[in-house]
Amino acid sequence: MAAQRVAETARDAMYARDRAARALGIAVEEIGPGFARCKMTVRDDMLNGHGTCHGGLIFTLADTAFAYACNSYDRATVALGAQITFTTPAQGGDGLIATASERSRSGRTGVYDVEVSRADGTLLALFRGNAYETRGTAVCVGVADREPGT
Repeated sequence: MAAQRVAETARDAMYARDRAARALGIAVEEIGPGFARCKMTVRDDMLNGHGTCHGGLIFTLADTAFAYACNSYDRATVALGAQITFTTPAQGGDGLIATASERSRSGRTGVYDVEVSRADGTLLALFRGNAYETRGTAVCVGVADREPGT
């Protein structure tokens, strides 16, 4: 199966089970091998005591893009660790975009960078995640090997 189709199938299987992303209104807008782009709009219930988007929610958006990028090969992959640097606050109503890109993948580990920006391109945060491919079940549990519609 082509790598792009595998990534799309993995995304669909994960998103069907991803209650956290759906509850936060995170959409996986684009996927490819080692790549994912997610979008979220900052709601009023996401604002902190300073009236800006809570950093934990920006982290969650970045972490979600990271998760989809590193699972795009249809292998169960988890985070070993991650860090984030915030550059500019997000406001209520802002459309946020997190773009995750694979920087290194060797053996069972990988490094992914995620840029979080406003829809206008303003950089809000830089995230780096380290991934580990677990032994065991693939993300789609064989779904990627089936022909469409079966």
